[in-house]
Amino acid sequence: MMEHICFFNTAIAWGGGEKWHFEVSAYLHHKGHPLIVFAHKNSALLQKLIRAKIPAEPVEITNLSFLNPFTYTKLKRQLSRYPIKTIVMNLSRDVKIAGRCAKALGIKNIVYRRGSAIPVKNTVLNRYYFGNVLTAVLTNSVATKRTVLEKNPRLFPEEKIQVIYNGIEVSEDCNPQGNKKQGETIPFVVLTLGRLEAQKNQKFLLDLAQELQTRKIHFKIFIGGEGRLKASLQQSIHDRGLAEVVELCGFIEDPVVFIQKADVFVLPSLWEGFGYVLAEAALCQKPVIAFDLSSNPELVVPEETGFLIPKNDLKAFADAVYTLYHNPELAAKMGKWGRQHVLEHFDKEKQLLKVEAYLLDG
Repeated sequence: MMEHICFFNTAIAWGGGEKWHFEVSAYLHHKGHPLIVFAHKNSALLQKLIRAKIPAEPVEITNLSFLNPFTYTKLKRQLSRYPIKTIVMNLSRDVKIAGRCAKALGIKNIVYRRGSAIPVKNTVLNRYYFGNVLTAVLTNSVATKRTVLEKNPRLFPEEKIQVIYNGIEVSEDCNPQGNKKQGETIPFVVLTLGRLEAQKNQKFLLDLAQELQTRKIHFKIFIGGEGRLKASLQQSIHDRGLAEVVELCGFIEDPVVFIQKADVFVLPSLWEGFGYVLAEAALCQKPVIAFDLSSNPELVVPEETGFLIPKNDLKAFADAVYTLYHNPELAAKMGKWGRQHVLEHFDKEKQLLKVEAYLLDG
């Protein structure tokens, strides 16, 4: 049998990591490379893999599964059914159990694909897995690469940490004018898209709404996405009397269509491994405003494609919105430059070719 590439992702919810694993496995499968994907039995990823007829197996892994010898033995048996040359894992819990199994089976390349720009803790367990199990780390941005060694510069050889950006589907359907019709008097649309979780910091946008109201701007904020904070955000919108200017739009099936509604796309996240939605917004020729942190400076060229603001600086953020509100020509120019920046640096086909070469050359 030909040697396989194995993708191992036990996240249940759909997110950036799951999107990457699905798109890369679909691309490699389409090109005829033998592979197998292990995904959580209740995950959105597994369902998408099944529908796309990509070879996949269900697994059930929890944060403590690495302590269970029966789960370890079962998973090792599952993996041993394939002649795996390279395994690419998604979560730290995947590394703890699938990484150990891979090492015991003599799999040559044991790769941790890391997509969150959160520092790796300098713990005994992490020192063991990075020092004795993993052979490579693949990251989605320079910012994410930097966080791997932030707490311990000797945790892992820096030269074995590779950066390959997430690929962005280049669409010609992006209309910079969105759904607006000439002559309409409608609000200036400030829009964001992301899971309703603490990391994404949507509560900051409620503060922004109140600040923009004091500046007499005719605006509307649309917040796309689902998550655990939906109820508390909705309550806060009600309590602050913001229901007329802030709308929670729920799960967004087609991000491009949603983003087209925007005059400006904003991202108040407290960290990002790779701000995928910033690139999507730029492709739709929208100026963007985000905090000056994590990978955002790799996606946003300050004063050219948008604005980078100090974290949680409400006044500066509102100033940027105010500037774009009163300067539609500047907004259009930033949107045009933003699309060009994404085309040059984050084109999906180019990034998939890089991933293919990385995985096959190992």
